[in-house]
Amino acid sequence: MKPAASFSIITGAASENFSAFSGNRSHFFPSAARKSLKMVRHNRPSPLHGRLLTAAALAGVLLSVIGCRGSKPPDSDAANPPAGESDSAEPSSSFDPGGDAADSVEGIAFHNVTRTTGVDFTYRNDEEADYFSILESMGGGVALWDFDRDGRGDLFFPGGGEFAKPDVIGRTSALYRQASSWQFDDVTTAGRTGRSPHYSHGTAVGDYDNDGFPDLLVTGYGGLLLFRNQGDGTFIEVATESGLTDELWSTSAAWGDLNNDGIDDLYVAHYVDWSWDNNPVCPGSGPQDRDVCPPRKFDGLPDAVYFGDGAGSFTEESERAELGDAGKGIGVILGDIELDGDLDIYVSNDTVPNFLYRNFGDGSFEEIGLTSATALGDRGTADGSMGTDLGDFDLDGLPDLWVANYQHETFALYRNLGDNMFRHVSRLRGVAAVGGQYVGWGTFFFDADLDGDEDLFAANGHVVRFPVESTLAQQPLLLENRGGERLVNVASSAGEYMASPHRGRGAAMGDVDRDGDIDLVVSHLNEPVALLRNETDVDHDWIAVRLIGAHSPRTAVGAVVTVELADGRRLVKQRTGGGSYASASAPEIHLGLGPAATIQRITVDWPSGRRDEFDEISVRQRLALIEAGRAVSLLPNTTPPVR
Repeated sequence: MKPAASFSIITGAASENFSAFSGNRSHFFPSAARKSLKMVRHNRPSPLHGRLLTAAALAGVLLSVIGCRGSKPPDSDAANPPAGESDSAEPSSSFDPGGDAADSVEGIAFHNVTRTTGVDFTYRNDEEADYFSILESMGGGVALWDFDRDGRGDLFFPGGGEFAKPDVIGRTSALYRQASSWQFDDVTTAGRTGRSPHYSHGTAVGDYDNDGFPDLLVTGYGGLLLFRNQGDGTFIEVATESGLTDELWSTSAAWGDLNNDGIDDLYVAHYVDWSWDNNPVCPGSGPQDRDVCPPRKFDGLPDAVYFGDGAGSFTEESERAELGDAGKGIGVILGDIELDGDLDIYVSNDTVPNFLYRNFGDGSFEEIGLTSATALGDRGTADGSMGTDLGDFDLDGLPDLWVANYQHETFALYRNLGDNMFRHVSRLRGVAAVGGQYVGWGTFFFDADLDGDEDLFAANGHVVRFPVESTLAQQPLLLENRGGERLVNVASSAGEYMASPHRGRGAAMGDVDRDGDIDLVVSHLNEPVALLRNETDVDHDWIAVRLIGAHSPRTAVGAVVTVELADGRRLVKQRTGGGSYASASAPEIHLGLGPAATIQRITVDWPSGRRDEFDEISVRQRLALIEAGRAVSLLPNTTPPVR
């Protein structure tokens, strides 16, 4: 890859003067940087709701500061007209993602570098106890996050659990700090995050106290854990005292402001009503006389919504939110699906219809899965849905939905037609061509080759112990997007890991080594985790954006970023909450731009309703875009002060 675009760097004394906790707004920047600020007039000035931005919100020393224009967004209908749709054929994308250049990549490639990184962790489900509980089929996720705010991606892995009938107990989770590129130190004991009395599954990263340091939620059987980041590399578990007393079996969760009060809330997906008293004996499919029971043998559990109060406490408000019937939730993602300025919710359920909750803007919802055509599979029946994500695969500016499903079912690509209508286009776009032999879990949209369109990854692995028509370990999917028109599975040619079978479960993505492309981290069942370095040989430009809310919650979940390029392309990406399966990807919005790209403008539509436009942006750099009008270039690996 080419060297990053140059920009002036403030180092030395300037970095030492970086103030993290001053209430003075000017202290948000190093003293040298404050002298170069371009103060701009905004059309919509508004108060900060008493929450001054702090330097702790930025991962690294601040560099050159770029002005922006603030304005009121136009009506969403005018900005995003509904896409036309023909009954006979799928229309072409509205934008050309780089033309033929998008298909010129010789091959996407990933290399498993785990053995040299210092990361040595395996999620354990205790299947050797031979209780054949459905609990052992779920596996765990991964969090790729920067818990110490030094600019490097760190890792957290839930540990799973074991059976000590009549008890179910948790195994120790693991926290790894990235000390240098691809070199990690195990800081589980020092960070105080290893304790897990519950059989753990998932992670969700947020900033519920809005202090700039990311906090960690852990889901599982038996309850929730909430680790509050103290800003010094240590955590305190505060779930009970914060009001998160949920004891139902939880899988995935997502943070975001669901009632538009400027404070992050929490959505928790629940699975089924398994217990020792409800652990039926199910026959095996082969010569074995027993296997794990399918989810159809159990009743589903209702999901939960917790509204935050801004002071660190939560109130369970599922009835007020008007959530629907009990599902069997495995995946959840929050995003502005209808582009009206508030967070909607999509839940992938196992063997029952998926949920799409339309937000009325006040924390109450209408479930529109069936009417929007996102509840069922291509055969008109409910799928065994696992992981999910939201992205714009066809580059028309509308957020599409993706769901990884069970064996003999087509992974679902729902194209957004506008006006809360979707079309299942997996067969039209080539997804069905990969066959139905996979059981999909952690999954997401990402631009593996930086060509300007979003590819797809899915970790796969069977849930039963003795599958007959498929295998226990399964090859992952890597679907290369060919210009928004078709998706081609290139996993077999993308490196040894991608070409091999695994018992895949959770997955997260982000630029681990800060070299400009997107790397992957995958958790497995009873198999060591995998850190996959992106080694795709391309000379494509990119931009990485970290959003920092001021009037919006600091995490800015629901913000929509639009990058306008000189060749006429418009790339749209949302800051989402949740996604994948039981995992948290890096919070940056990372966009590939293709070769020789020039950015004309970056526009951010914030959850608060504010729109900011940023000009004079160079490619191949990381930016912190701060609501109310500043863009700040970031050094990739510098350490901010901690309290």
